[in-house]
Amino acid sequence: MISRLLVANRGEIACRVFRTCRDLGVSTVAVYSDADAGALHVREADAAVRLPGAAPSETYLRGDLIVKAALAAGADAVHPGYGFLSENADFARAVTDAGLVWIGPPPAAIEAMASKTRAKELLGIAPLDPARVTESDLPVLVKAAAGGGGRGMRIVRELTELAGELESASAEAASAFGDGEVFVEPYVEDGRHVEVQLLCDAHGTVWALGTRDCSLQRRHQKVIEEAPAPGLPAALEASLLDTAVRAAKAVGYVGAGTVEFLVADGRAHFLEMNTRLQVEHPVTEEVYGVDLVALQLAVAEGAKLPPETPAPRGHAIEARLYAEDPARGWAPQTGALRLFDVPGGVRLDTGYASGDAIGVHYDPMIAKLTVHAPTRDGAVRKLARALERTRIHGPVTNRDLLVASLRHPEYARADRLDTGFYDRNLPALTTAPGGGDLAAVAAALAAARRGRFGGGWRNLRSQDETRTYGGTGGGPDGDHEVRYRPTRDGGYEVTAPEGVRVVAAAPDRVSLETAGVVSHFDVTAYEDGTVHVGGHRLTARPRFTDPRAQTAPGSLLAPMPGTVVRVADGLAVGDAVTAGQPLLWLEAMKMEHRVTAPASGTLTALHAAPGRQVEVGALLAVVQTEERPEAQS
Repeated sequence: MISRLLVANRGEIACRVFRTCRDLGVSTVAVYSDADAGALHVREADAAVRLPGAAPSETYLRGDLIVKAALAAGADAVHPGYGFLSENADFARAVTDAGLVWIGPPPAAIEAMASKTRAKELLGIAPLDPARVTESDLPVLVKAAAGGGGRGMRIVRELTELAGELESASAEAASAFGDGEVFVEPYVEDGRHVEVQLLCDAHGTVWALGTRDCSLQRRHQKVIEEAPAPGLPAALEASLLDTAVRAAKAVGYVGAGTVEFLVADGRAHFLEMNTRLQVEHPVTEEVYGVDLVALQLAVAEGAKLPPETPAPRGHAIEARLYAEDPARGWAPQTGALRLFDVPGGVRLDTGYASGDAIGVHYDPMIAKLTVHAPTRDGAVRKLARALERTRIHGPVTNRDLLVASLRHPEYARADRLDTGFYDRNLPALTTAPGGGDLAAVAAALAAARRGRFGGGWRNLRSQDETRTYGGTGGGPDGDHEVRYRPTRDGGYEVTAPEGVRVVAAAPDRVSLETAGVVSHFDVTAYEDGTVHVGGHRLTARPRFTDPRAQTAPGSLLAPMPGTVVRVADGLAVGDAVTAGQPLLWLEAMKMEHRVTAPASGTLTALHAAPGRQVEVGALLAVVQTEERPEAQS
């Protein structure tokens, strides 16, 4: 019997496993990097062991250190979580060689399936030879042989880009998984990403726990997942389940695993088998009424599964809440998560709590919100409303995008679920939700009540107070201008925007009437000028422009904090560059981000060098264009 379990992972993943351990009476051990010293998974564990360093390659990817940590903490079992070393056969062997119980499949099964190239070979599917790819093969997908989560993946549409993308994908895969092997396969445009959840015991029983649809993705990373996959023809669904079971039996699989497919034109194309628990496993748990982590532990202890797979019920949907800005290339965001509050009736899987900091070293996912309902329509409505009511004070997130996605006709009807959803719909989905002007009015009046902007009554009615807030959905510059004046009775009159009557105003709550409808706004302001009004995140603009904020035309500023991992070969000051040409690569939150020339011209400054840590807004380079010769630095 397992009595003390170490989770070889971090954040939401570790917290998820710990929750089941508490229910089972199993004590827990966390490992943590220096960057995670105060993280939620460390606080929730019964014991924790430090892994010196911050980068994954120094910490969570060091299997030798994790095994030593397990032994030092008196653990008798190791759960790899999902990601990092969860599909590393050598790590699994090191765990068992140390006399510890491995919560996962046999190393031989991991070797057969965890490498996507070997898995395809096992099923008779050969990848493309990069040296023989021709124009007729395009588009192709460069893909990491190990790991997942969209890291180490590149779509190539121009043959001249293949060599560079192979190098870039390999570097990213090596950083994320400790394995730089990549391969090339045909890229299927806009197919559905459908997967089958498996659970197998050591006695030959294989459960195929239905399907999941994970088609809504950005940068090859899943955003919204659901179970069961809607609208699959019965014959196709049966074929997917049968193929998944055959794959598991072919390698003597034991434990939880997932077989992934790309469905297009009524046909299923095998993608890979993930020899671990998936991030999106909660939707399957909700539909089948099981705890997959508890079952993993039972199987590892030698338990035999019942011969019959549990019966499904209803529909479940999960949304991944990321600290990122979808309107700006999905740029990851960092900073203090000042308030994080999710309404009741929602399953929450997270590695963060109010007051925690979101750093640059790891994936920007804050949490997963999952709901279950008798029908798909009910689950869609329930999750969208729950996200709307979730309070998130801190970095920019994808919350509004998730709400808009769930309510988009293509998703709501499930008539066009495919991986091209965001390519088609992102501009519309990132249009700001309504109410930004009223939120700005509420912010200004609450500030006046706090005494930030004065507010005493004046005889000169012409002297309005004017406040401007930055935010999406405002005027031409994305700003909301508010003008108001105090009244003799101690209230306020709003003169811009028009048609707004002040019902009540307090430092933290404002009620406004428009067109006969009264709306209430909870207002929270922070010292850095950020104001959260309901679901709106606004920034108070200064009255006067700070001249120090000016930058030279053509300046390339770091879009996020991170590390410069590469500079284009041979790039030097004085070189001629063309618009869109890759100049350097930043790594932030386990993903590489390419920084390109904003226009054609001459590189007049280059402040980036491999290994340099940069903050958001740091000057990386300057490109002087012919049209603007004054853009010297």
